[in-house]
Formats: sequence, structure tokens, C-alpha cells
Amino acid sequence: MADVLLQDLWFHQVEGVVVESVIADGELVVVRARTAAEQVACPACGTASARVHSRYVRRLADSAVAGRPAQIELRVRRFRCSQQNCVQATFAEQVDGLTFRHGRRSTGLQTVLERVAVMPAGRAGSRLAHALAAKVSRSALLRLIRSLQEPETSIPRVLGVDDFALRKGHNHGTILLDIETHQPVDLLPDRTTATVARWLAAHPGVEVICRDRSTAYAEAGRLGAPDAVHVADRWHIWSNLAEAVEKTVVQHRALLREPQDPTIAAAAEALERLDLDLAPAGPRTTGRLSDRVREQHEAVHALLEQGIAMREIGRRLGPARNTVRRYAHAANADELLVGRWTGRTSILDPYKPHLHQRWAEGCTVARRLFEEVRERGYPGGENVVKVYVAKLRVDFPPTPPRKAPSARDVTSWLTRHPDRLADDQAQRLKAILARCPALDRTAHHVRAFAELMNDRQGRHLDQWITQVQGDDLPALHTFVTGLGQDLDAVVAGLSLRYSSGAVEGHNNKIKMIKRQMFGRANFDLLRKRVLLTARGRS
Repeated sequence: MADVLLQDLWFHQVEGVVVESVIADGELVVVRARTAAEQVACPACGTASARVHSRYVRRLADSAVAGRPAQIELRVRRFRCSQQNCVQATFAEQVDGLTFRHGRRSTGLQTVLERVAVMPAGRAGSRLAHALAAKVSRSALLRLIRSLQEPETSIPRVLGVDDFALRKGHNHGTILLDIETHQPVDLLPDRTTATVARWLAAHPGVEVICRDRSTAYAEAGRLGAPDAVHVADRWHIWSNLAEAVEKTVVQHRALLREPQDPTIAAAAEALERLDLDLAPAGPRTTGRLSDRVREQHEAVHALLEQGIAMREIGRRLGPARNTVRRYAHAANADELLVGRWTGRTSILDPYKPHLHQRWAEGCTVARRLFEEVRERGYPGGENVVKVYVAKLRVDFPPTPPRKAPSARDVTSWLTRHPDRLADDQAQRLKAILARCPALDRTAHHVRAFAELMNDRQGRHLDQWITQVQGDDLPALHTFVTGLGQDLDAVVAGLSLRYSSGAVEGHNNKIKMIKRQMFGRANFDLLRKRVLLTARGRS
């Protein structure tokens, strides 16, 4: 029973192999087996032969067992070919599903390493293989990738064409994709017209070409597949329109700034009232301090009229002798209330209106305010300004001014679906369009083009172009001129269901694979990995 289990464990899908023993040799599991087929076909002529020439042992690395590497010691035979005129006199037998020529691994382990090589590759694949108890170098994995056969591909009916960076800013290649199956067909080493046209001519049958608005790919399609229908990608068309809208917004950026915020105006009004309150004033007539001064002044003078000395008056009323003397020398209480009791004057007083104005405008940095008043003749130090700014910060907390939207923000609002705008964004855009008629007309044209594109009404493009040309919008006129240079492809892109979205997605996958190889892989290795990964070899 144990022999049956061992046979099923290692060779359940392999015929003609008998397990003799399984030995645990330290960290290595050794499986000893032999071949048992009576006859083997010659690989050259196909004639079955039972004439054994010799025997020898092949040592094959196999998939790990319980985290321990396994090795199969397989005793195989070399046969003589029964066909006398065969070019191959002797040959070694191969076991389907277990061995292959010149292989030192089992077919199962070889398949696992091929998948590891295609996905992580290089050092990352080598580390993963070591974790699987299968020691293999990074160079061996790269050789495995290059030795794999390319997947068979059929000629696509709808072909997507786009470029990708081999070395950004220097070298670019071309990816060809089957739009209907989303599978890459081929990678080309450059993006020249001649290379793409040559590939199209060598692979006839392409009926539709999805591309961006590149003139090189347009010309390549006309040369290599003259009967194919060209479809301009809708995303690229919309991107070109957004660029034209941004240029229009930049031309009118002076109108993007909103009028003064009511909260800022209210703060300025409050600070103006503060300026009036700080102006020199007469003596106080009400308040706890003024009432107390008047009462004490009357009491002091009443006792003086009775002939009581100032020292005795101080003992009776409580104030110090100098205070009593000041009350006695003042003809009335108003003399005491003017000046010292109304609040001290400051060398900063002449410059406070300017500080209040700048504070209302949103400037709250003490250092900057100090430099401004110093330029206006302020003779004091910075600390006085800092103390006063600290008081303003407590009494009048600064309200940051509302930042004017940038040209890019307004462009985003104009080219976005109205339902995707926040309430604040929609209100600000409405105010901007009310202030700027040119942007209002631009928004109208953008909405009309969006409806035309979403509803795939490319047949109405001529009407839209005529309406745009009737307005004084130079940037949109340039956009319309560009559409006219590739009008048939644009109309097809706005009418048919095909797009280059799948191609852009594979461009991102290529970037990921390039980063895995640190950008140092040759084009042939990159091409193999892209094609094999997409075909599910991983």
C-alpha cells in the first residue's frame, strides 16, 4: 500500500516509471525510481525499439516536499534504433511529464520556475524560488524567459496602437493590442512610421485601427493597412479640448478673482470703529474710576475747607499723602481725569490705521507689518508692533482671504460633469461665468461637445465646429483646426464604440515590468515578459 501511495505522490500523471525507494538524506528528500516501458520510439525516425544499449542515472531536481528540496534519481536506458539507415544510432529515453532533453529538473519544477521567471524575474524571482526550496540564480531565470516560446497570436480585427517609453525622454517603442480580447499582439522597438507600416503590411486582416492623434501612426496605418478604418481615441480628443479650454481661461485669468469677501469688509469696518475709539478724547464722565475720582476730590476739598491738614485727610480717607496733595492742587476733577486716566498714548498710534487696513486685508505677520510701518517713518521697535498685533489677533481673529481659483481649477470645473461638482465649486463657477462672457460661451461649447461625445453623435461634429468658429475664441479655433486635419478618424472616434483605453492600461503594466527590472532589461526580454504575462504563462 505504501508503494502505491508513493507512486501516486510523485508520478500520478507519469506512465512507465516505478518508485523503488524514498530516502530522507539530511535536508534532501531522494526518490529513487526507474523507467519500465518495454519499447521507446526513436526521436529521429519514430521507430519503436526494445534494444537496450546501456543504462545510467539522471538526477533531477523536483518540487519541494514539506519545505525540503527533493531530488529524483531516475535510472534510464539508452536504446539502439532498429532502423539501420536512421541518422541516430542510439538515443536516450525521455519520460513524458517528467524529463526533457538536457534537463536537470523535472518538468513540474521547470514549469514552476518558468512562471516565477515570467512574473518577478531576476533577483526577486531567485529569492522567491529559494523560498520554495528551489535554488536557482537570477541569470538562469532570465535564460528561462528567453527560451520560452512566444504565444501564438491571431491577426486582430480591431488593432490598438500606442507608444510607450523604453527610456523616458529618449527611446520609445510601440505596443500593438487586440482591442476585442485586450491581449497584446506584439511590441515594436520604435515608433517610426516605417516600422509600424511594415508590421501592418506583414499581417494583413486589420479592419479597424484605434490610435491617438499621432501623425506617425496615422501615416503608418494608411501605408500598411490602406483599407482599415482609423478611430481617434476619445480620451485624447477630450484632453486636447481641455488644453484649449485652459488656454482660454488663462487669457481671462484677471476675472477669476472674486469680489471682496463680505466678512473682510465687516472686519475692516470694525477696525475703522476701533480707529475712532483710539482717537484722543475728553475726560471721562462715567465709569467706576471717574466716579471714584470725583467723590474723593470733593471729599478732600471739603475737609480742606474745614482746615484739616493733608496728613490727617489721608488718614481719614485712605489715599496716600501725595494722592491727597494731587487732589488738593486740582481745581476740579476733570483735570485729574484728562491725560493719565484716559489711557496712555503710544508712538504706534499714527500708524495704527495702516495696521488695521492691512489686518483687514489678511496680512497677519507681525514682522511684515513692522517693516511696512517702518518704511512709513515709525521710529519704534518691532516688539511694540508684535504686542499690538497679538491684541488684534485676540480681538479680531484673522479670517484668511478666499484664494482665487487657479486656471487649472476653473478648467477642471468647465470640463467636468456638472453633477460631479461640489456645491461650492458650482457656485464659484457660476459667478465666474457671469463675470466673463467669453468663458460662458466656452462652457456652452464644452457641454455641447461632451453631449456629442457621450451620445456618440459624431455625425453632428460639423455643426459644432461651425458654432465654435462663429465665436471669438482663438484657442478653440486652434483645436477645431486640429480636428479638421484628422476629421475622419475623429468622427469615427465619436461614433464607434472602440477606444484605446485597453492600450493605456497595458502601458501601465509595461511600466510595472520595467520597474521590476530596474529599467536595465533589453528589449527582447521586455517583449517576452509582456507577451507571456498577458497570455497567462504566469
